[in-house]
Amino acid sequence: MSHGRQFTLYSHAGGPNAWKPAMLLSELGLTYETIYLDIKKGEHKTPGLAKYNPNGRLPVLIDHANNGFTIWESNAILLYLVGKYDKQNKFSVAEENDKYSMIQWLFFQASGQGPYFGQFSWFTNHHEENIPSAIERYTKEVNRIWAVLESVLSKQEWLVGNKYTIADLSFITWNNGVIAMLRTADPSYDFGKQFPAVAAWRERMNLRPAVSKVRAIRDAVVSAGSTPGVRTLD
Repeated sequence: MSHGRQFTLYSHAGGPNAWKPAMLLSELGLTYETIYLDIKKGEHKTPGLAKYNPNGRLPVLIDHANNGFTIWESNAILLYLVGKYDKQNKFSVAEENDKYSMIQWLFFQASGQGPYFGQFSWFTNHHEENIPSAIERYTKEVNRIWAVLESVLSKQEWLVGNKYTIADLSFITWNNGVIAMLRTADPSYDFGKQFPAVAAWRERMNLRPAVSKVRAIRDAVVSAGSTPGVRTLD
C-alpha cells in the first residue's frame, strides 16, 4: 500500500463510529486514506484486520508518520489525535480539570450513548423479529441520554471549557443517525421541541465545514454502496 497520505483509516461506510476520526482528521487538516470493509462479508474479522485490532471492530487508524502506530476504539483515536497533533488545543483543552471533564464525556459517550443508541438501531432496523419491549426500552434510554445532555447544554454552549472539543464531536454521528431513524418512523417527530439545547448544539456542529465535508462523503459512499477495499481519499 502506498502511504502518500499520513494515515490509513479502516472504516465501515454505514457505521457511525469510524466517521468520528474522519471528522477530527479533517478538522486538523491531516491527510488520510479510508479503506471501507464489508462487515456483511466479515471482512472486519479477517486475520488481516486482527493484526491491527484483536477485537475485530472498526475503526482502526494507522499513523504512518509515527512508525505505523496503530490504534483502535474511536474515542481513543480522538484522544491520540489531539494529544499528538493538536498542540494548540483547538479541539481539546489545556486546563487539567477540563482534561478530566473531557475524558469523562468521552467515557459517557462510549458507555452510554454508543451502546444504547446502537441497541436502539439494532432492534429497530436489523433484528429478525419485532420485539416491542426491546424497542421501548432502548427508546427510553435514547431519550434518557439526550435528557442528560439537555440538562448540561441548557446552561452552557459546549460540554467542556466553553469551546467545541472532541467531547462534543464524539456524539455527532450517533445523534444524527438515531434522529434520522426516529423521523423516518414518525415524520411528526420534533427533536428540537423535546431537546432544544441538544438540537442547537447538534446544529452548530453539523454546520462546521469539516463536519459537513465528512458527512457529504459518508452520504456519497452510502448511496453508491461500499465494496471491499474501496478507498476514498479526502
